[in-house]
Amino acid sequence: MKVILLAGGFGTRLSEYTEAIPKPMVTVGGRPLLWHIMRTYAHYGHKEFFVALGYLAEVIKEYFLHYRSLNADFTVDLTTGAVTSHQTDAADWRVTLVHTGLESMTGGRIKRLQSYIGNETFMLTYGDGVANIDLERLLSFHRGHGKMVTVTAVHPGARFGELLIEGDQVANFKEKPQMGQGWINGGYFVIEPAFFDLIGGDSTVLERDPLEQAANMGELMAYRHDGFWQCMDTKRDRDSLEELWAGGGAPWRV
Repeated sequence: MKVILLAGGFGTRLSEYTEAIPKPMVTVGGRPLLWHIMRTYAHYGHKEFFVALGYLAEVIKEYFLHYRSLNADFTVDLTTGAVTSHQTDAADWRVTLVHTGLESMTGGRIKRLQSYIGNETFMLTYGDGVANIDLERLLSFHRGHGKMVTVTAVHPGARFGELLIEGDQVANFKEKPQMGQGWINGGYFVIEPAFFDLIGGDSTVLERDPLEQAANMGELMAYRHDGFWQCMDTKRDRDSLEELWAGGGAPWRV
């Protein structure tokens, strides 16, 4: 299944790193966080990625353009210029990199990828959050309820879009509330192509009108993930993820 990764934001709350690189390229264990997220999808067989770029798009483009050489040992014959690769990370992914506008909002970036996705169910997540989510169960849940959108609901501190859940249906979607049930938007969406019709254009914020409309239509369902999930919004978040990885206990590691 095709996977959209949102990787175009400015990452201002992680300015210690993001003056030079986009937030999804901040490393954990020597690898960009984006790579960690993609590894989770690839582990479950989802290896066709569409990366929505914006801020410092060239950094992400260069990483994937030179991915094989950056992640392999190789021999260079300086006489002929021939390169023999001794591959150490033979990722069999197909990665499409699309500049979706410097100032585009999250919904606008998704809308710009409509022609790449076509009339297919697709997966979507942010480029700054890792989880030990079972994507087979997520997809099975989505197919079972037959609605337009599934969002993964997680349980960390309430500083993101909160989900009011009745049964498995999302009754209300609120961006950055003050209090409530404690379930928040953790990304890792599964979405039907009809959702594109709810997105107006570049200025549309995914977490506002489109998801609020889907909830009001009864078309937004929540997959509850009680396991590990963490975003990388601050240096403290990044250091916490690095510590987990270095200690060999990173729950999202596959």
